[in-house]
Amino acid sequence: MTPVSNPHDTARILVEALPYMQRYDNATIVVKYGGNAMGDADAARWFAQDVAILKEVGINPVVVHGGGPQIGKMLDRLGIKSEFKAGLRVTDAATVEVVEMILAGSINKSIVASINAEGGRAIGLSGKDGGMVTARKVTRSMIDPETKVEQIVDFGFVGEPDKVDRTVLDWAIASDQIPVIAPVAPGGDGTQTYNVNADTFAGAIAGAVDAKRLLLLTDVPGVLDKDRNLIDQLTVEQCRALIADGTISGGMIPKVETCIYAVERGVEGVVILDGKTPHAVLIELLTEGGAGTLITR
Repeated sequence: MTPVSNPHDTARILVEALPYMQRYDNATIVVKYGGNAMGDADAARWFAQDVAILKEVGINPVVVHGGGPQIGKMLDRLGIKSEFKAGLRVTDAATVEVVEMILAGSINKSIVASINAEGGRAIGLSGKDGGMVTARKVTRSMIDPETKVEQIVDFGFVGEPDKVDRTVLDWAIASDQIPVIAPVAPGGDGTQTYNVNADTFAGAIAGAVDAKRLLLLTDVPGVLDKDRNLIDQLTVEQCRALIADGTISGGMIPKVETCIYAVERGVEGVVILDGKTPHAVLIELLTEGGAGTLITR
């Protein structure tokens, strides 16, 4: 599929997609837009076009975005050292201020502006707005490589979704707006801000709004087998087996675990796909072949 460059191209895509639109008519689709996937200007424009088109044809997109690379660059500029443990950024008081500034500020508003420029009506939100998401502090147990003793790791102000209130999202969708959500959220008492992994945040949102699909846009084509070939479709049981035998490894494990989390909370299917592919969202939802790896119950 070629990039949309004029209204005639948009019309062509919509005509080709007509046979596939009915399955998603008035359905909610949550799209996690990854920090790595949003690094290319052309890909960002294609993404904005896709989201605007989905709303135009009667589908309700909800965007959750990350911003890890952008946060890292700003922390470097400010001389704040980043530390990672178990794949999570350890977030102290100074870091969480930068995280919120970048995620709920510059990145969020840039995505909103891009979607609006393509004819959509996007609205920027975070987990704080309307009490949408309440987070709890994340802790993990790890084996110390030197002492070989299990220890509880404190990640600082890193949280995970505890409760989701869909009121604001329902209002936005009913108002024909496209919610664009930054993954920061308050704790239970409302006094502390937590940095939440965007994949996990998107999974919680998708489960809460009964999404038909959750799309995780990243910088890889999907789940690969041991020969590095793309796996088109997996069940939750197959995913767990591939994690156990090492086929799914490294950074793909938490993404697949997010897929399992979302499916177990009622999402019909979750897709991991390459966000830098031109019009990846439209290809996945509105073509016969789709894109990436679909994970279902």
